[in-house]
Amino acid sequence: MSILILGIVVFLGAHTFTTMREARGRAVAAMGEGPYKIAYSVVSLVGFALIVWGFHRYREGGLIPLWYPPIWTRHLTISLMWFAFVALACMNPAPGRIRGWLRHPMLVAIKIWALAHLLANGDLGGMVLFGSFLAWAVFDRIAVKRRGDMGAPRLARFTRADAVDLGVGTVAYVAMIALHPALIGVNVMAG
Repeated sequence: MSILILGIVVFLGAHTFTTMREARGRAVAAMGEGPYKIAYSVVSLVGFALIVWGFHRYREGGLIPLWYPPIWTRHLTISLMWFAFVALACMNPAPGRIRGWLRHPMLVAIKIWALAHLLANGDLGGMVLFGSFLAWAVFDRIAVKRRGDMGAPRLARFTRADAVDLGVGTVAYVAMIALHPALIGVNVMAG
């Protein structure tokens, strides 16, 4: 579990640093834009790798149950994940009505993903992983709002980008359901 926690601290620490605009600005000024982005990417990638490795090791060692989610939470999770994938698809730069509703689609996707997985997983490792990402996404949304970044503009009509986002999100959602057993080791469609 310590590797998982270290990965979360490194990954979310790097992402939290970007919300500290003055400190980030000093780092960019000292390093230069390109080297800063490379360092940020390397640190994030290391954190992500530690999360994956740490969670895998935790699961291999046996889950530490905290509570036993009822079966309906799995169905709710599967449903919520479609919304998460559509929100993630709205990250494309084309303006759309859905993107405008969400304002910050990546943060919405992370919040839905984390909440959905908290509902379906009652083990300590799941609570640590998904709970930390949910808490970070809420923090980051507050930080974005304080900076005055209102996100994507609201549109009065649906656009072609909305259709693309719905299609891409749905295809990615179906692909993840199919690949989840191989990538994560959990068959979400198993009874």
